[in-house]
Amino acid sequence: MTFDIGKIDDVIHGRLRLGIMAYLVSAETADFNELKSMLQATQGNLSVHLRKLEEAGYVEIEKAFRARKPLTRIRITAKGRTAFTSYLDAMSKLIDK
Repeated sequence: MTFDIGKIDDVIHGRLRLGIMAYLVSAETADFNELKSMLQATQGNLSVHLRKLEEAGYVEIEKAFRARKPLTRIRITAKGRTAFTSYLDAMSKLIDK
C-alpha cells in the first residue's frame, strides 16, 4: 500500500504554523502576544506565518486598539478547522503505514 504524500497540507506542515493551528483548534482565538509567547517565536517570524495561514483562509486576523494599544486577535476559521483535521488524518495514515 502506498501513501500520497501530496495529501499533507504544506501550509500547515511547517513547525510554527502547525503550532499555531494546534493552539487555535482548542483555544478558538488568541491574541498575538499570547501566540508569540506560547510558540517562543519572534514577532516578525510569527507575522509571516500568520499571513500564510490567513492567505489560505485558515485564520482570520482582527486588528484593533485597547486603551490606545494595538491588539491583534487571531481566530481559526471553519476552513482552517477542516484543513487541520484533514492534516491530522493524513499524518495518521502515514504513521500507520
